[in-house]
Amino acid sequence: MSQELKQRLFQELEALVLIDPHTHINPHAAASKNLADIMGYHYYTELAHSAGLPKDQIEGPEITAKQKVGNVVSKLADLDNTVQVSWLVELCQEFFGFESDRITPENWEQLYDNAEQAMAQPDWEQQVLTKSKLEKVFLTNDFDDPLTGFDTNLYIPCLRTDDLVFHFTNPAVRERLNKATDVDVSDIDSLRDAVGKLFQHFKQNGVRACAISIPPSFSPAKVEDESAAKAVRRACKRKELSDDQQVHLSQSIFWMLAEFCAEFALPFDLMIGVNRKVYPAGVFQGQDLFDKRVSLIQYKELFNAFPQVTFPLSVLGQTSNHELVSYAWIFPNVVTNGHWWYSNTPSYIELDTRSRLEAAPRSKQIGYYSDMYKLEFALPKFRMYRRVLAGVLANDFVIGRGWTEERALELGRQVLRGNVERIFQV
Repeated sequence: MSQELKQRLFQELEALVLIDPHTHINPHAAASKNLADIMGYHYYTELAHSAGLPKDQIEGPEITAKQKVGNVVSKLADLDNTVQVSWLVELCQEFFGFESDRITPENWEQLYDNAEQAMAQPDWEQQVLTKSKLEKVFLTNDFDDPLTGFDTNLYIPCLRTDDLVFHFTNPAVRERLNKATDVDVSDIDSLRDAVGKLFQHFKQNGVRACAISIPPSFSPAKVEDESAAKAVRRACKRKELSDDQQVHLSQSIFWMLAEFCAEFALPFDLMIGVNRKVYPAGVFQGQDLFDKRVSLIQYKELFNAFPQVTFPLSVLGQTSNHELVSYAWIFPNVVTNGHWWYSNTPSYIELDTRSRLEAAPRSKQIGYYSDMYKLEFALPKFRMYRRVLAGVLANDFVIGRGWTEERALELGRQVLRGNVERIFQV
């Protein structure tokens, strides 16, 4: 009974057309051109490297796209237990007519050629969107992105602000800001003017959120005016900053962003807890990890200071999810957001989903985002989440609480789509 129930719920959820609220898609090249675009996704390169494939066989300058795929395939037998490889196989079966359940040294070249032929079709991008049931896709846009040359009704701009907050002392970042805004930033007032112009530019082009990825060491706080002004002036004059001044600089810019989110009625999407370059010898994007020292208590001043700003929160670790559920339980402006990175496997998704649905308001939960770099990954990643969600709805709500199937599906649809529409106003 429970398996049949779960399958019925899954089929209903699978029919739902979605909005993906967080990706790294390049709207000018959203779909893949060959299998290397797909198997170059950091999940495969970092897992293959972890299993013993030398870095120079993944990122070597002389390696062709086809050679790179062949090199990664040589390690897939060590990885076929992972959910990431299940995404890959499912993707190839759905889009390229792949009939096997394993990609091997014997069959990958034919798969490569079939995939390349499919991707060469002029309407491939639209085929992928249609088959994946995707209506809109959120982007991750650099603060100086001109936002031209793509359909902003399909590919929704999102203002990414990491460089401004954590790398403002880099002259290249300030030069980009000057070029994007035509403001010569020399002090905190001109910085505020420049950031305001960024928000105006993004707002005029359909932005639906501001976003940032934050290390565990950072604690948002309002800095005294004099300290903030001094830190900005010293950075603009290329003077060395003390550790305290660097902290004040980042905190000042972050707080300024929150103020503009309040002014422009934008959610501030926070991805909390990533330690960069823990493994500097790793492959590209395979160097970052997390630890348990991050706590949302570091954000209490922010959440209290900006009750009018919605904060969708993504966290990396299981212990952080428990804390996130509690903050969404108490703070009206805190929203649980997706299953990020190292928590993006079915076992963690199930635990996190069950705890969120048991304890936090249903209207404050964004069930999933793909975090993808190429469109083809939306289908297997969202399908993974829909399977898990169907199981939780079946076991915990229909069987566990006696809900009707339709009532459980209403909750699933709200978490998958309805809350995304309302929170991001799309």
